[in-house]
Amino acid sequence: MSETEERTGGGTLAHRVPDLGALELLLAVARLGSLGAAAREVGISQPAASSRIRSMERQLGVALVDRSPRGSRLTDAGALVTDWARRVVEAAEAFDAGAQALRDRRDSRLRVAASMTIAEYLLPGWLLALRAQRPDTAVSLLAGNSATVAERLLAGEADLGFVEGLTVPQGLDSTVIAHDRLIVVVAPAHPWARRRRPLAAAELAATPLILRERGSGTRQVLDAALGGLARPLIELSSTTAVKASAVSGAGPAVLSELAVGEELAMRRLMGVPVEGVALRRDLRAVWPTGHRPTGPARELLSLTRG
Repeated sequence: MSETEERTGGGTLAHRVPDLGALELLLAVARLGSLGAAAREVGISQPAASSRIRSMERQLGVALVDRSPRGSRLTDAGALVTDWARRVVEAAEAFDAGAQALRDRRDSRLRVAASMTIAEYLLPGWLLALRAQRPDTAVSLLAGNSATVAERLLAGEADLGFVEGLTVPQGLDSTVIAHDRLIVVVAPAHPWARRRRPLAAAELAATPLILRERGSGTRQVLDAALGGLARPLIELSSTTAVKASAVSGAGPAVLSELAVGEELAMRRLMGVPVEGVALRRDLRAVWPTGHRPTGPARELLSLTRG
């Protein structure tokens, strides 16, 4: 700020009023009667404290402290400025306490929306790890398809979401947290369980399948891989229901590798190799565009990358 602005009170308030650090230093000088002691209390060197007092005096245009070998004494103007400084610092303390209360309220809960595969097979471990770090944070989980996750986030009903599709829903930012692969599975008695050659994409597209509903990440990946030609035998709204139908022998199903590990190991389901079809997908954390996760949501996001 120019000398003319200083004399006329021009410029913004931030240019005309000393910062909180300078005001706290002045209050410490008034209380302790020593610039050196005040510097130690606020955690700076004595030369830095002297420089800060001089800068404040230039900013205000008045002398604030008389320095002598016996210590530091406030001038009459300094005593008056100190009274005003005390009110400003008290107001700042109230502001800080209010901001902390807002953070505490934010940190007391976490609302998560996740697509079914992530909700069932990955989130439980992440939430256990989060609970170890934040035992007082109450977590609520909404499990649905990827379209539902996007709707909840955009409506402000969730703080962080997880989806499994090929694309990021409009209005959301994202980061890839893991990768997944879809596999074709059948019950052991199904003819495909005894195939020696991989299944061709055309045969998979021509066969009625047990499928997740449209809007799910799993269905999105399969439809894209088959050019939108997947034929539903049954459409179900959960991974568990699709898996149970496949185990019962109702027909072939396409499921996340994460979801069928136990069934494959116990030979309740058999994997069927497929050629000419890309069934890999990214698993993503998502949040409303421009609103990067904070507090517990940010901590949960960091745990997914552990």
